Amino acid sequence: MEDYLIIFEFAASLGAFEGYVYGKQKAQQLNLEALENWSANIEKAYAHLDKEVQRAIQDPCHQTAGRALRSLEPVLGKDHLIIQRLYNLLADKEPLPESADAFNKKKWFNREP
Repeated sequence: MEDYLIIFEFAASLGAFEGYVYGKQKAQQLNLEALENWSANIEKAYAHLDKEVQRAIQDPCHQTAGRALRSLEPVLGKDHLIIQRLYNLLADKEPLPESADAFNKKKWFNREP
């Protein structure tokens, strides 16, 4: 049961991060100190996930982190520490989402049984 909790907490933190940065167009709209701590915690949590779990959640993780990157890169620049931490969550072979609005996956609960 604890494994499910760990996955949930990681996913919730990354999803909340994406939601917080979405639509922010100026650094002044962001609490950079909190985001640096938050991104460090997300990176650490991901590193602690079993490799099997990382592989299983890689696509949605890549999409969520990628949309957060699309929101933040224009504001912070590609070399910012927060950006680099998010890149550490990405699968190298996958392209980033086209934008912060790129939601191309049908939700599991909307699929036919």
